[in-house]
Amino acid sequence: MCGRYAASRNPDDLVVEFEAVRAEGQPPLPADYNVAPTKDVYVVRHKKERDAEGAPTGGGHRELRAVRWGLVPSWAKDVSVGNRLLNARVESLTEKPAFRKAAASRRCLVPADGWYEWAKRLDSPAKQPYFVTPRDGSVLAFAGLWEVWGRGEDRLYTCTVVTAPAVGELTEIHERMPLVLPRDRWADWLDPARQDVGELVAPTPPELVEALELRPVSTAVNNVANNGRELVAREESVSAPADQAALF
Repeated sequence: MCGRYAASRNPDDLVVEFEAVRAEGQPPLPADYNVAPTKDVYVVRHKKERDAEGAPTGGGHRELRAVRWGLVPSWAKDVSVGNRLLNARVESLTEKPAFRKAAASRRCLVPADGWYEWAKRLDSPAKQPYFVTPRDGSVLAFAGLWEVWGRGEDRLYTCTVVTAPAVGELTEIHERMPLVLPRDRWADWLDPARQDVGELVAPTPPELVEALELRPVSTAVNNVANNGRELVAREESVSAPADQAALF
């Protein structure tokens, strides 16, 4: 699963990284080292372009937009449903009504520094948090879905993070992981013309996973009220995670 992550890059850097344009009228989000469900987060989506009368021109561009984490389908009676739709399992994207339409044409990328997972320890009953992040400090792009709920000025943009079975060394910490997309798959994932999502959800490449660091961090991250760069700092003298049979 993906229930907590870090996103510290400013929007000016993200628009360059993802070749996007910032959504109009949105103040910049602050760096967040403890992104939790229902917070506002950045996504990169394909935005259809319209003429002065509001008619589609057939063109489009990548847009960096702040949305709320927790998908609220357009047909939902109220926004509280989003509290339960933080993740979308890749195995059921085309089956669940909450995700089916968004998976076909409203896919997005969720920029992140890395994500947190908790594993059982060999020497303690408490779980040890780990920060999973690229060793070279590069940005990650989680596969996501976005939706719009409501109309007019009351419209609410929301997203969910797509998850998949963990691969490689990541299985030592958790059986699932965000579906992390390499740069050469960003365009296809964002392309609304690619409606067969089954062709787009190949596992995260092994070489990308091998480039990730499984960094033990302080249990301060357990409290969503805590924030700051210190949350992603390595916690020394932590034993290795218990074997997979003992996890979760």
